[in-house]
Amino acid sequence: MLREGTLKGYIDDLSVTGLTSNPSIFEKAIGSGEAYDEQVAALSGSVSDDAGPGANSDENVFFELALADLRDAADLFADAHAASGGVDGYVSLEVSPLLADDTEATIEQAAALHAKAERENLYIKIPGTPAGLPAIEESIFAGIPINVTLLFDDRQYLAAADAYMKGIERRIEAGLDPVVHSVASIFMSRWDVAVAEDVPAELKNRLGIAIGGRAYRAYRELLDSDRAMRLANHGARAQRLLWASTGTKDPEASDTLYIEAFASPFTVNTMPDKTLEAFADHGQVSDLLDPAGGSSEQTLKEFEGAGIDLAALAQRLQDEGKESFDKAWRSLLETISSKRGVTAG
Repeated sequence: MLREGTLKGYIDDLSVTGLTSNPSIFEKAIGSGEAYDEQVAALSGSVSDDAGPGANSDENVFFELALADLRDAADLFADAHAASGGVDGYVSLEVSPLLADDTEATIEQAAALHAKAERENLYIKIPGTPAGLPAIEESIFAGIPINVTLLFDDRQYLAAADAYMKGIERRIEAGLDPVVHSVASIFMSRWDVAVAEDVPAELKNRLGIAIGGRAYRAYRELLDSDRAMRLANHGARAQRLLWASTGTKDPEASDTLYIEAFASPFTVNTMPDKTLEAFADHGQVSDLLDPAGGSSEQTLKEFEGAGIDLAALAQRLQDEGKESFDKAWRSLLETISSKRGVTAG
């Protein structure tokens, strides 16, 4: 995407204003082919240990590879970042998923990676897990832009938003600049995959959109709250809701299903490149998402009537997401270790 000009084309022709990464994306990129072999070889004998606590040499090689790509991407988005006053134009890098249950190590690695990146338009991704929430607050207080990842419903989102606001409130109390940008990423399509075999046909591919409608109502209510208004009066920016995992997984459903459903003010949508191209080709936006949630509550009652425990499923999806990133991360490190062995030999 970088070397062949694909990303620049997305920016110029399709109005893309940011890019995200995660362990699964990098595992596929580095593991499938030889595109990174030369860099791995060059780094194998020269990696430093400044990616934060717990990072071993293979992790440090990965972070060097990732940051090289993301610096180049961040530079492509510099114009969007400047034109939006720092609101758009971000790229994202995730801390090691192996730190998901270690608050202090997450805080330290987030700070180390952001400093090493040397780009103001780079988000550090921290999962919105119980251990991640205090790390989000501390990182925001330290002035580090944060992309909160692995959120699945309105309750998880509101917990992440509370952590963000606590960090900003502490900055205001300390006399620091209250502008620290952040997004909260709520994963959508995985809901429909999780219940596909457990609900009647008329409910298929409707759960993710309904969950999103409830989350968007919670988000807009928070934006209108006294607490958010007080922060705005001090000059703070709102943490934006981000729709993640918006590529359609069901081959029988529209390939632009979640892009059209979640078109909404004050939000971000991250999508796979195939989904982006599909929407550019034939996507249509009609009604925007209802700030009051529309018919989402009625739809969610239908799912509960079909035996779906929504709260339990949200927790399961977050746990499975964490495990999936752990698995991808370990596979990624094994790939790098193997390539280092081959290239060193």
